[in-house]
Amino acid sequence: MTEFLLVFALAIALGWPLGRYLAAVMRGAPMRGDRLFGVIERPLYRLLGVDPALGMGWKGYAIAFLASNLVVGVLAWIVFMTQAWLPLNPNGAPNMRWDLALHIMVSFLTNTNQQHYSGQAQLSHLAQMTGIVGLQVVTPMMGLALVAATLRGLFGGRKRDTASSTANGDADVGNYWADIIRPTVRFLLPLCLAWSLALTWQGVPSTLQGGPVATPIDAAADMTEQKIAVGPVAPMVAVKQLGTNGGGWYGPNSAVPLENPTPLSNLLEMLAIILIPISIAFMVGSFTGRRKFTALVFGTMLTISAISTGAALWSESYSDTARDIALMEGKEVRFGDAPSALWAAVTTQTSNGSVNAMHDSLAPLTGLVTIGNMLVNSIWGGIGCGLQQFLVYLLLSVFLAGLMTGRTPELFGRKIEAHEVKLLAALVLLQPLALLSFTAITLAVPSITGNSNPSFHGISRVFYEYTSAFANNGSGFEGLGDATIWWNLSTTLMLMLGRYPALIIPLAIAASLARKRATPEGPGTLQVETPTFALTLIAVVVILTLLQFMPVLVLGPIADHLALGAP
Repeated sequence: MTEFLLVFALAIALGWPLGRYLAAVMRGAPMRGDRLFGVIERPLYRLLGVDPALGMGWKGYAIAFLASNLVVGVLAWIVFMTQAWLPLNPNGAPNMRWDLALHIMVSFLTNTNQQHYSGQAQLSHLAQMTGIVGLQVVTPMMGLALVAATLRGLFGGRKRDTASSTANGDADVGNYWADIIRPTVRFLLPLCLAWSLALTWQGVPSTLQGGPVATPIDAAADMTEQKIAVGPVAPMVAVKQLGTNGGGWYGPNSAVPLENPTPLSNLLEMLAIILIPISIAFMVGSFTGRRKFTALVFGTMLTISAISTGAALWSESYSDTARDIALMEGKEVRFGDAPSALWAAVTTQTSNGSVNAMHDSLAPLTGLVTIGNMLVNSIWGGIGCGLQQFLVYLLLSVFLAGLMTGRTPELFGRKIEAHEVKLLAALVLLQPLALLSFTAITLAVPSITGNSNPSFHGISRVFYEYTSAFANNGSGFEGLGDATIWWNLSTTLMLMLGRYPALIIPLAIAASLARKRATPEGPGTLQVETPTFALTLIAVVVILTLLQFMPVLVLGPIADHLALGAP
C-alpha cells in the first residue's frame, strides 16, 4: 500500500500542472514556447499541406483520422514484411509473415501493442524504431485529438477562430492535424525525453549495437554462447509507458531486468503508466471551463481505481502457506507479489498492458480484477480513449437518470434524444457481441485455440485475449498458441472494433448535440457534477460492463478460484 500511495500521490502532484499545460496546448492558446516549437511544427504543416487554423466538422475530422491511420498503418506493415532487406538489422531478424505483420501493425496502430511475437528476436532495430516506436508516439495523440474534438462538441465548439465554421453547418470541432502535432511536439516528446534519460541512468540499454555475446555457465553441448539482445531500449520503454502503449522491447516486457533493472526504474515506469491519463482528467476543467466537471471525472475514476487496486492487492496476498509458493510462479522475486499485483491493476486500469509479472500466474481473483478493469476501459483508460469511454457512460447515466426522475434527459443544456441513444446503444452492445461470440467460437474449436490449459483457466485465457484486444490494452494470459492465422486475424478484427467505433461514435454524438440549441440551466436541470450523480455513474458502469459478462466470469476466473480450494 505504501508503493500504491506513493505512485498515485506523485501522479496527482505532477498530473495537475501537466493537465493545465495540456489544456493550453489543445486550446491552441499563445504560449511562451511558440517560437521554439514553431520551428518544428510549421514544416510539418507545410509537408502535410494543411492550415492549422482551419476548423473541421466532425465528419471531416473523422475522415482525416481514418486516412492518417491508413497511411501510417500501410507503411508500418511494409516495414515489418521487408525488415530483413532493410538496414539496422544487426541481429538478423527475418521478414515477417503477412498475418503476423498485419496483427502487429493494427495492434500498434490502435494503441494496443498486443504482441504475438518476441520483440528482441523477431524485429530489427529499424522496425522497432519506426514501425513500433513511431506508432507508439503518434497513436496516443490520435486518441487525445478525438477526445478534444468531442469535448469541443459537447461544450459548444471551439472558442477560438469562430469564423472557421464548416460549410455544412456542423460545429467547428478543431483541426485534426493541429490536435496531433501540437501535443506530440509540446507535450509527449519532452516527457519521453526526460523518462528516457532517467531510465538510461538506471541501466536500461540505449544503443544501436547488436549486443554482446556471453557464455552461459550451464551451456548445453549444442549451445556454447548466447547473444544478449540490446538496442535503443530506453526510448521505447519511455514511450511505451507514457503513451499507454505497453508493448515491450523484450517478450516478457518489464519483467526483464534489461527493461526494468531497479526498484527506481520500476517506480518510474509504473508512474508513467497513469501520469498522462490522470493529466487528461485534470485537463478537462481548464479545457472546457467547467472546474466541477474535472471533480466529477477525476473523483469517479479515482474511486473505481482505488477499489480495483485494493481488490488486486488483497487477492494476491490473501492465500494460505501452501499456495504462497505456487503464486510466486511467473513473478519476479525482486519485486514480489504485491508490487506485481499493483502493476497488474494499474496497467489494466489504463490501456497500457505492460507487465512486470506474467498475468497468467496471477491469483484467479486478481485475474478477475484485471479482466474487469479492461471491460470498464475508462477507470483511467488510454490517452484520450479512456475519457471518450467515460463520456459514453456519462451520457447513458444522464439518459437513465432523466428517465428515473421524470426529467427530459439533457447534458449541459442540450437534450439527449432518440438519435443519440441509438448510437450509444450500438456502442454498448458491440462489446458483448464481439467478445462473447469470438470467445465461444474459439473455445468450441480446440484445434484453433492452442490452449495449454483446457480447464476453467483456459476459458479465462481465451476471454482475456479478446478482452485485451477489444480494450486496446495488449496484456495477456499466456499459454495460448496465439501466433497463428486464426488468432492473428480474429484479434486484429477485435482490435479495430474496440478502437474506431469507440472514438468516432462519441464524436458524432457530440456533434449532434452541438447542433441543438442550448437551454439555460434551471432548478429542474439534472446536476451531473455532484457526488450523488457520481455514484449513479459508477452503478451504470458496473451494470453495463460487469454484470452482462457474469456468466463467462463465473465459468472462468471465479470457478478457477473455487477449484483451488481457497477460502
